[in-house]
Amino acid sequence: MTTDLPAPSSSRPAPGALTFTAPRRGKAPQHLADLDLAGRKAWAQELGIPGFRADQVSRHYFERLVADPAQMTDLPKAGREELVSGLLPTLLTPVRTLTADGGATIKQVHRLHDGAMVESVLMRYTGRVTMCISSQAGCGMNCPFCATGQAGLTRNLSTAEIVEQVVAAARTLRHGDLAEAPGEDAAPAGELGAPPEQQDGPGLQVDGHGVGDAREALRVSNVVFMGMGEALANYKAAIGAIRRLVDPSPEGLGMSARGVTMSTVGLVPAIDKLGREGIPVTLALSLHAPDDELRDELVPINTRWKVDEALDAARRYFDTTGRRVSIEYALIRDINDHAWRADLLGEKLNARGRGWVHVNPIPLNPTPGSKWTASRRGVEQQFVERLLAHGIPTTVRDTRGSEIDGACGQLAATV
Repeated sequence: MTTDLPAPSSSRPAPGALTFTAPRRGKAPQHLADLDLAGRKAWAQELGIPGFRADQVSRHYFERLVADPAQMTDLPKAGREELVSGLLPTLLTPVRTLTADGGATIKQVHRLHDGAMVESVLMRYTGRVTMCISSQAGCGMNCPFCATGQAGLTRNLSTAEIVEQVVAAARTLRHGDLAEAPGEDAAPAGELGAPPEQQDGPGLQVDGHGVGDAREALRVSNVVFMGMGEALANYKAAIGAIRRLVDPSPEGLGMSARGVTMSTVGLVPAIDKLGREGIPVTLALSLHAPDDELRDELVPINTRWKVDEALDAARRYFDTTGRRVSIEYALIRDINDHAWRADLLGEKLNARGRGWVHVNPIPLNPTPGSKWTASRRGVEQQFVERLLAHGIPTTVRDTRGSEIDGACGQLAATV
């Protein structure tokens, strides 16, 4: 039986325990990115600052990716530092940076104002750059094969703390710290949950002004909420972050909603609420088992909302938004990789119609102390072939950064 008791920060949660209410640790400092443009102007006026200054600082932050007062020469020199530090307080302090894939994958570990730690991963492929961000420090969903879930939930992130991960990554791109993609064929279709037609559209230009050939300007083109935490359990902050990502400057970063993917273990009411937001982001449902008996063990939220309820909500999301849903399925050797489970998954998806879904099998990434490992290659291939036989578009997920504990399920904010 699951519980809603907060997991102690000093110990791992009990097996199956769910944590929906984040422990109280004090709010992050309010930041310009927490608010829409009207809210920023009102906040500035409360601080005794003319409202138009908030617009100016917004352009520096969201267009030029600048936080250094010395670079904001359109602001009056007298009081400039106080003005900028008030609107752009430091939210993330770099602690550790690890690279993999010849420098084309970078994992960044950040310390927050209260000492909590979060991780994000930046990955460069031919033609695009994908950013995997965290929405919580830790996670309360307690999936036993996930290092983040096993660590428990420390706290929710603020909207600005989520956005700042993307801005920090864009600055990394601008500084030229991310190496070229490993090869021309390195980016598989369906990478990180988005089917091919959902991976195009404009992204965040790192020069801030679109200078030069757009084909050569490196940008954050895809953002996926697949880092630490269950974003829909931190709904208000996560939606605020999505709006900052997709709103045009100076309101936000001006990304395409087509390049944003929201991952969830299946919080059904929140999925329905997300569909009504009017932001056509891609939904990725972390299913991992098509039958309730096994999913109760692998994904404890299934004790609240069963497989069919989660799939029905995913289908409703497609009906509302027109965005094809991704089903994430970590293949675990001799646990959930049976051919009959692939058939059952195909049958359940087809029972809800055709053309609304795409499946991403994911080779399980190793985590410390885990009793489980990835499926054998032949078994993985058979699983894919059975889904394809049902007419389900299926693409095995590329696993980037596993050697630096930067792949799915490995983020634990260790230093």
